[in-house]
Amino acid sequence: MTTTEALDGSAAVDDAARSVARPFYVYAVLANSLFQRGVFVLFLQQRGFSAGQVAILQTLIYLVSGLAELPTGVIADRIGRRASIVIGQVLIAGCLLGQVTSSNYWVFLTLFMGQGVGMACVSGSDTALLYDLLVRRGATAGYVKIKSRFTMLGTVTSGVAIVLGGQLQRFSWGIVYLGSASCLVLAVVVLMSRVPEIRGADAVDEQDGAEKGPVDATAWRAMLRVATPALVTLVVVSGLMHATLTPYIIFTQKTLSDQGAGTALVSVVISAGFFVGGVVPLLSDRANRSIGYRVIVPVSLLTLAAALGLSGLGLVWVTITAFLVLVGIPEITAVLVDNVLNEAVPSRHRASLLSMISFVESVLIGTGYLVVGTLMDGLGSSVGMATYAAVPLLACLLWLPVLFRGARVTTEIEKPAGPRHPEPGQR
Repeated sequence: MTTTEALDGSAAVDDAARSVARPFYVYAVLANSLFQRGVFVLFLQQRGFSAGQVAILQTLIYLVSGLAELPTGVIADRIGRRASIVIGQVLIAGCLLGQVTSSNYWVFLTLFMGQGVGMACVSGSDTALLYDLLVRRGATAGYVKIKSRFTMLGTVTSGVAIVLGGQLQRFSWGIVYLGSASCLVLAVVVLMSRVPEIRGADAVDEQDGAEKGPVDATAWRAMLRVATPALVTLVVVSGLMHATLTPYIIFTQKTLSDQGAGTALVSVVISAGFFVGGVVPLLSDRANRSIGYRVIVPVSLLTLAAALGLSGLGLVWVTITAFLVLVGIPEITAVLVDNVLNEAVPSRHRASLLSMISFVESVLIGTGYLVVGTLMDGLGSSVGMATYAAVPLLACLLWLPVLFRGARVTTEIEKPAGPRHPEPGQR
């Protein structure tokens, strides 16, 4: 192949990747225009709920989401990944509208359960849909770059929405929640009109010119086939990272409030954190080529532990600085790990397998909320945050064998098309 032919082929792949990515970028903006996200803890407090009750709601939403991951993943592979996303976003929109019209805690428990099911419908299906559309176009080499931009747009949009939410709250909580629900419905419209449907049976597994291996009849068999010890460790460690990052971002609202920050300042800080978390993932592609996920994982975990520890000092500006400086680094890890997991699972059962992985993460996140809420109620918000730093430190210890032994995460079954480059330090 001549140099010109190679460049033409690369340009064609880039064009194919961009055509797949564009509607997903629009979808990311709309689906993340959730104006209540940065202040909903304050909304729940105004409804008269304690930190422990808020923690139970958040634990419930993730536990239900985790339990629903497995059936919704199978449904996404059977009836369609786009259809699963549509069902999930409409359900979430309905639950948001229900929350702003009620003050009964039992009603909130039901609505948060429904929201958890909606989250499960979206989780795994969006990534599977994007990745397999890239597989179909022969453009998976651009996945890390596309996913990092997708994450950036979603996170930056969340930051803008949080700022707006903090201001709109002055007029009415109804405006905040109605606006969020409306944006989710618009995201569904974009998805239905511009993104083609794809089912597990329609997906085409990537092959490296070799004959296809045995096709697993069920997602469970596929899971057993790809579940190397290193992959299982990666799933658990990634779950613990999310079980630290997600409660940390949410409960920082209460920590800042208890340390003397007003509602307007809290919304601005959380919004700025989303901006940081949105811009930093743009470095994912460079980090993947220069460092690799094996090293980024422990760096992110230690970063989270440091942020939690600094929050424990009880000084509002130290907490703000730690939050803004350190919150973005784990977002790089999330993109890289997502790419590794997509490479490790077969396309036919991709949504189901990613849902199984999300199940583990959801259970850990839900448990994390419960633990953080309990610690904050018992020890105070600042000390409770600092105590929770033990979780990312534990995850870091679990990752050390994979880091130093260089164990394989993916199997030989799935070999992504195109040239593969060894990770830094792996030859």
